[in-house]
Amino acid sequence: MSLFAVLAVLIAYVIGAVPAAAWVARSRGVDIRQVGSGNSGATNVLRSLGKGPALAVAAFDILKGVLAVVIARALHLDEPVAALCGVAAVVGHNFSPFLRFRGGKGVATSFGVIAVLDPLVGAGVAALAIFCMWLTRFVSAGSIVGALAAVVLSLSLARPLWLSLVIAALVALLIWQHRENVRKLQAGTERRLGEKTAGKKVLN
Repeated sequence: MSLFAVLAVLIAYVIGAVPAAAWVARSRGVDIRQVGSGNSGATNVLRSLGKGPALAVAAFDILKGVLAVVIARALHLDEPVAALCGVAAVVGHNFSPFLRFRGGKGVATSFGVIAVLDPLVGAGVAALAIFCMWLTRFVSAGSIVGALAAVVLSLSLARPLWLSLVIAALVALLIWQHRENVRKLQAGTERRLGEKTAGKKVLN
């Protein structure tokens, strides 16, 4: 990989690391890491701050994944390198240096990456994830089902091997980030969509 490509990956990581959820919550006097799940993502913002801030965070997090790939393409880098930039953005989101290498679970940012790399797969993922969330009222279940669907779709549509591997890597990371949610789903203690957090940690 060229030095130019390495720099593009690093830039993508920084883009992904921008902690929209934490900053939006802070603007409302809330430390998002101290409420609900402690996750710096749109779902925790929804439970602690409401729909408006959550939608803004989700849109921004998706945009981070899209931008990482689009910028790489604008620099005329090969598609596999552009995809690697997308992965770097997700890693930055999940392990942000702005949050002491904590962050979100990468759902929205991963979706942004997949959607811009392969719009057809992205559309299928969105449809299945939203349907599963509507059916079960579990965001985590919908996220995992949508992620697994991305792998199935990429393979069934005979996408290039590098693309399927990138999607598989994103899915593996997403499921790992949801390991506690999986345990809660098994135990029947996972929060459903729309449930509020018990309280808010207000910043001084």
